[in-house]
Amino acid sequence: MNKRILSLALPNIITNITVPLLGMVDMAIVGHLSASHIGAIAIGTQIFNLIYWNFGFLRMGTSGFTAQAYGAHDFDETVRIFVRAISIAFSVALLLILLQWPISRLSLVIFKGGPQVLQLALTYFFVRIWAAPATLGLYAVKGWFIGMQNSRLPMWIAIFLNCVNIACSLVFVMVFHWDIRGVALGTVIAQYSGFAVGLVFLYREMKRIKSRTTLSFKFKPLIRESLPWNKLKPFFKVNGDIFLRTVCLATVFTFVTAASSRISPEVLAIDALIMQFFTLFSYIMDGFAYAGESLVGRYIGARDSRSLRLTVKLLLRWGFILTILFTLIYAFGGEWILRLFSDKPDIINGAQQYLFWTLIIPVCGFAAFLFDGIFVGATASRTMLICMLIASAMFFAVYYLGKTIFPQHLADTFVWNNILWTAFIVYLALRGVLQALFLKKSIYNKIQ
Repeated sequence: MNKRILSLALPNIITNITVPLLGMVDMAIVGHLSASHIGAIAIGTQIFNLIYWNFGFLRMGTSGFTAQAYGAHDFDETVRIFVRAISIAFSVALLLILLQWPISRLSLVIFKGGPQVLQLALTYFFVRIWAAPATLGLYAVKGWFIGMQNSRLPMWIAIFLNCVNIACSLVFVMVFHWDIRGVALGTVIAQYSGFAVGLVFLYREMKRIKSRTTLSFKFKPLIRESLPWNKLKPFFKVNGDIFLRTVCLATVFTFVTAASSRISPEVLAIDALIMQFFTLFSYIMDGFAYAGESLVGRYIGARDSRSLRLTVKLLLRWGFILTILFTLIYAFGGEWILRLFSDKPDIINGAQQYLFWTLIIPVCGFAAFLFDGIFVGATASRTMLICMLIASAMFFAVYYLGKTIFPQHLADTFVWNNILWTAFIVYLALRGVLQALFLKKSIYNKIQ
């Protein structure tokens, strides 16, 4: 079982590590321009996190449903699931492009910063929004391949996409001097390039399984069979829960950036750098979470209780090992990692005050990431939503309680920022604890 987990997790880890590396390269590129550029990338990225995280169900719901259909050897349903996912992805993307102006105005209400920071962030937004069809389409493609127990193809797509992105961003900024607009344009070009490669892989995979299905692959009959309401209802039910759960997730992360920007522009830049440590760890852990989605869904579909329990046990064991590894890396290499992101002495010195939080993130966060994958594979969406609602409520309770105890006229920026990070760590830890309590009822009992 360890071999099977690693065969799925390692390609996912390679896939995921390219994502924070891309963000780090973007941060490094603008980090050598000015603190305003760092803040603008932080805000611009968070705007798209707020948008795209809310539609993360296009990947998560697709992988869970597909894995269960795969485990049950229902290849007709695997095809229909993809058609539903990609149809919804394109519909949402078109809506986002049409609503880009009001979304930008709302972003100005949510985020605070100097005029230069906000102007740079909006410049980034109005270019990158045109990548929405490719970005959301890739969610559906990636989720489908993960559900089909194939992590290698998403890996190659991600490697290609991120190489294109890094190359374009470097050329557009360093050679053509297009500033933050060049970083955004590099992302747009890369997303469409990656989506095109994904469609090529998808076409080859559909040809391979066509002989195992009874479906007509002609456009109209396939759409008609895949999109009736009785087929869409369970898809929307699970994905509706995941959508609301992701709204909570995006709200917390958006609030962290917004709260940082309200403390000071310097704290916004510092927290953007510290959050890179969380991002790196989360994407590594998500590699194992995605393996959990594939295997848990497969064994639930196959009604294999023994393999299901063993998968969960071994996933948590791997999570514990990685937690120890990352805590040691951050303890001894934290300052070196900071200097990769920026060469601004004031920002680096300020960030060093908060490096101790990077040691707590792996310990309190690993269970949340792994249980997310386990619950997604089981399509236990309602439990995920309940746990996220409780954890999010506790985040805001801790934050505002801390602000009440230490009002602005009695506390400095260091105290206020530590209150923010305390609330964030409580939120992470509580997600893992709550899902562990629901494990037997929502996962194991599903096939008894």
